[in-house]
Amino acid sequence: MELSAADRRLLAALEGGLPLAPRPYGAVGEAAGMSEEEVLARLARLQEDGLVKRLGLIVRHHEIGYRANAMVVWKVPEDEADRLGAAMAACPGVTLCYRRRASPPQWPYNLYCMIHGRARPAVLDRIEAIAATLDLAACPRAVLFSIRRFKQRGARYFARQAEAE
Repeated sequence: MELSAADRRLLAALEGGLPLAPRPYGAVGEAAGMSEEEVLARLARLQEDGLVKRLGLIVRHHEIGYRANAMVVWKVPEDEADRLGAAMAACPGVTLCYRRRASPPQWPYNLYCMIHGRARPAVLDRIEAIAATLDLAACPRAVLFSIRRFKQRGARYFARQAEAE
């Protein structure tokens, strides 16, 4: 699909993320030369067309004191993964939950969740509570605490184009 000049301006205005403003889509529209309503309509169309997959939020949890961050990987019965994933995502403390295909025998895990906490013992307690609530005590799991942070940023639609110019 060919992008219009207005779509390109909109995506370029979004590359740095949504501004912290009372009306962030209005601010993006101002930068892209369009109204807030046009921004929302264009984004909806770009999502419907599959050119924009999602808009997400990056929370800089480390800066607000959440330094014990664990990805918990679970090996759950495949026919229960959807149900367990939905239930796990609703558990207090779970900030992200999704499925992935297992790669046995090296990596048998098919359900992933992220838990952020201020201290490791509290995160480990939360994991045990989730296991007890969802009856997962018999399911193999691994707890992978973050030891390094990488820069997080949104999609860059025009980076290669800008480098080439």
